[in-house]
Amino acid sequence: MLYNWDEINKEYGYPNKVREAVTAGDIYKVGRGLYSDQPSTSPFGIIAAKYPYGIITMDTAFYIYGLTDVVPDRTFLATKRNATRIGDPSIRQVFLSDNIFEPGRTGIYYDGVKIIIYNKERMLIEAMRNSTSMPFDYYKEIISGYRNISDTLDYQKIEEYMALFKRNEYMFQILRREVL
Repeated sequence: MLYNWDEINKEYGYPNKVREAVTAGDIYKVGRGLYSDQPSTSPFGIIAAKYPYGIITMDTAFYIYGLTDVVPDRTFLATKRNATRIGDPSIRQVFLSDNIFEPGRTGIYYDGVKIIIYNKERMLIEAMRNSTSMPFDYYKEIISGYRNISDTLDYQKIEEYMALFKRNEYMFQILRREVL
């Protein structure tokens, strides 16, 4: 489990005690102000803890959901349009307007750490929205993954999410032609 500075400070009381616990191997420092009770921690969990206002999206979410086996070179993180720019080169920040930022937000456990990520239905919408900017083979792999799990998807949610975006009729045609 990951702990921020305030949580770990409550547990151990004083900064010196925190340092002693790290030295003794009771806890592990995984980043500035972040500690773990496990020796290795998911990089997605660390990013989720560092940027709690962000939502994991795009290539990273497709990989986490098992829709592709391509490991993303950067973590894709959606933030509100007015959020502070993230300077970390390992993160690709995606700015979204307020009306499309929250729908589909969910929390899941991945590698023992809770992360905030868009659900599979919202990620299908994102795949269709960004189909022209993705490499064709990569897009087909993701759509093929969605075909394999099509019986587990909530189509009412998909329609609700589609209604939030322009070109929703175009996306509905893609859904019918490529996923169903």
